[in-house]
Amino acid sequence: MTLKTSNWLAGSAMAMLLSLPSAWALDVGEQVVSSCPLNDCDATLSLTYLGETSLSWDYSVDGIPFGGISGLDYDAASGRYIALSDDRSQRGPVRFYEIGLNVTDEGLQDVSVLRTVQLKNKRGRSFYRNAVDPESIRLGADGNVYWTTEGSRQAGAPTLVKVSDRDGNFIRDFEQPDGFAPTSDRSSGIRENMAFEGLTFLPSGNIIAAMETALYQDGGQASLRHGTLSRFVRYEPTSGKPTAEYAYPVSAIPQRPLTSPVENDNGVSEVLALDEHRLLVIERSIASGFGFTIKVYLADTDGATDISGVESLTESHNDIVTMRKQLVIDFRALGLTPDNIECVSFGRDSDGNEILVFASDDNFSASQKTQFYAFRVNQRPH
Repeated sequence: MTLKTSNWLAGSAMAMLLSLPSAWALDVGEQVVSSCPLNDCDATLSLTYLGETSLSWDYSVDGIPFGGISGLDYDAASGRYIALSDDRSQRGPVRFYEIGLNVTDEGLQDVSVLRTVQLKNKRGRSFYRNAVDPESIRLGADGNVYWTTEGSRQAGAPTLVKVSDRDGNFIRDFEQPDGFAPTSDRSSGIRENMAFEGLTFLPSGNIIAAMETALYQDGGQASLRHGTLSRFVRYEPTSGKPTAEYAYPVSAIPQRPLTSPVENDNGVSEVLALDEHRLLVIERSIASGFGFTIKVYLADTDGATDISGVESLTESHNDIVTMRKQLVIDFRALGLTPDNIECVSFGRDSDGNEILVFASDDNFSASQKTQFYAFRVNQRPH
């Protein structure tokens, strides 16, 4: 296979202009600007930092731990957000929440949990323990809720895009793409806990579902020495059928582990459409003894090869052009200390200005927290 990738800028050549205070940490009101990413000035991203707030790991709602927030989306009609927990019916039923974020000119003030909605299976019942692994959620123009489950290679459960109504009742499943089915011998298909991690609606109504890392037949996972290739699947929502796939180049792990037991990886944790072909892609990395590194890339499907007919990216002899990407936000470089960021959504502040919100999955761990960051959007692709 001949693989054609597009290098992204780094360091001082990254075209990211940062106004940072002397304490080397981003203050509320400071700007983050990525000018002309991918040599396209129409893709300029300009943000103003609005701060951070968090909920502790032991916060609960109706006696059930609030946490594991792995998906977030904004409901313009209500001004609320929907937030998906990745609880696999281990602490409570599979569920999403309706939450409120208080964001003003003075910054991100607080978060309130307003409603809990239980997601149900085809029989109208609670999901059995470990039956699904919820990861991303979006609200469709039809008013329904679209969400992903990573499935399970070990249990032979597929990774899927699922559709429910606002009360959590099952409507339908999307079709699983060829080559994604889990296999016991790991010859092909999804890896455990590393499948459909991201989901976003394009302006056309089509959907992109993003894999966290490579399918077995497409190569190994990211390492400190090299990256890997993740498949982004484009769906037509009415039929629920995949119409195209693109190869996204996941970067190498940016930080070595500092302590044992060793935990060290990098992968896609969420995607958000900017327009019909440009996406924000979160790459989330962890290194034991160091913590999380969160980098956000502007990626572009325009010109990328449709790989839906390519059985294996490592064995194909055809030329393949990956999605282009460029770094636009590096939380650590901004002096911020991110937790396990797995969510991103557009929203609105109290004055109706567009904002960009990130949120973290605390893994129901006493050493972590449910964290929210907000940025006002000054300029972005539409």
